Parts: sequence; structure tokens; C-alpha cells
Amino acid sequence: MENKTSEKNGERIAKVIARAGVCSRRDAEKLILDGRVKVNGKVIDSPALNVTDSDKIAVGGRLLPSKEKTRLWKYHKPTGLVTTHKDEKGRPTVFSSLPDDLPRVISVGRLDLNSEGLLLLTNDGELARRLEMPKNAWKRRYRVRVFGEPTRDVLEQLKKGVEIDGIKYGEISVIIDRVKGDNSWLTISLQEGKNREIRRVLDHFGYQVSRLIRVAYGPFQLGNLPEGELEEVPQKILKEQLGAK
Repeated sequence: MENKTSEKNGERIAKVIARAGVCSRRDAEKLILDGRVKVNGKVIDSPALNVTDSDKIAVGGRLLPSKEKTRLWKYHKPTGLVTTHKDEKGRPTVFSSLPDDLPRVISVGRLDLNSEGLLLLTNDGELARRLEMPKNAWKRRYRVRVFGEPTRDVLEQLKKGVEIDGIKYGEISVIIDRVKGDNSWLTISLQEGKNREIRRVLDHFGYQVSRLIRVAYGPFQLGNLPEGELEEVPQKILKEQLGAK
């Protein structure tokens, strides 16, 4: 199908699907290439298509939900939950623990099974993708308990960035808050957020993580939100921080 709509009058279809909360933009492009998306009753085979509000879009045989305003929630994830919609091992998930009246949401990044703290959830897949991109330079801040006390040399290496098993990790800022017995509490800030980054990097230097709590993601703070609770970010703040409509 040819793109008969100008950029001014429409948006890329994958972006529209992602913003509807169906899936990420990348996954939407895969669905299109697999022939699972129809526009006005016709199967499309390329994501290079702009659509408008007047177009009827169906994904997997279901019409795309009506366009909703972008919403964002803060969730205090407990340990013992995996950040996925469906776990192949049958473990409890973040999404199965959410209220039934919540619309379909996507997480902004992840927290692993044994990590806790702030997890952002949104109904806008395109927003989730944007907030995860390292180029946006949004820092993630964590409170971390480790066995032992990191040396000044280790802190300096982390500040410069390290390479472990062929994987390059960017700057990691570590502040030692307090040392009690054999354990240290650290405040760690980073931007990339690679899979299990903090645990892998600290383990590389011989410091085992016993607790990891995310307390901030960009301008959004965990604050006093109780464990397992959900709190929607007010639209005013969403517009101020993200320019959301």
C-alpha cells in the first residue's frame, strides 16, 4: 500500500500502534512485516506508511483501541516479581499483580526478580521507548547494599566506565552512604541501565549485592510510595517533564 498521507497529516503506523499501548514500536514493525496489520481492511507489508485518525487499523484481527491520552504511573515493585507480561517459568509477574481496572500498560525498562523500587508504567509504547533511550540522558538512581566496602580505586574505575566479558559499561557514579559491619549502603547513579548492570559490575570487583532498590528514574522519584502500590503521575507534571499531550 502506498503512503498517500503527508507527514503533516499523519503519523507512522508503528508509532500509532505503539502509542495505543498494544506493543513497542519495534514489535509493531515486526507485526506489520508478518502481515498481521490491516489498514482500512487491507493487509500492509511495510511500516513506511502514515495514517490519520480516520484510518481503521486492525492488529491481529482486532481494531486498534481509540486513541487515549498518554498516562504514566509510578509502581513500587516488590522483590519476587518478574517484569514481563508472561513468564515461561510460571513465576508471578508485575503485570499480574496490577489492579484489574488498569488499562494495558508497558514498563519503562525493567527490574529483575530480586530488585525492587520504582518502575514506571505507561499506556504509550512510544513513550516507553523514548524514556529508555540512553541518548535522553535520564539517570537512574539506586540504593544498593553490598558485602564489603568498595575501595577508592574501584570507585574511580566505575566512574570512568569498565569493560567486562566484552561488554562496555558507561560511567557509574557510586557514593558510599554508610558502612555497618560487613555491609555497605551505596547510592549508585547511571544512565545506560543494561541488563543486571549493577549486579554484574559490582560482582566483577568482588562485591556481592544483597539488596537493590531503584529510587529514581529521571525526574520521577519513588518517594514514600508503599511497596506494591501504584500512583499515577498527574497530567500537569507529565506535560512539564515530557511534553505529553
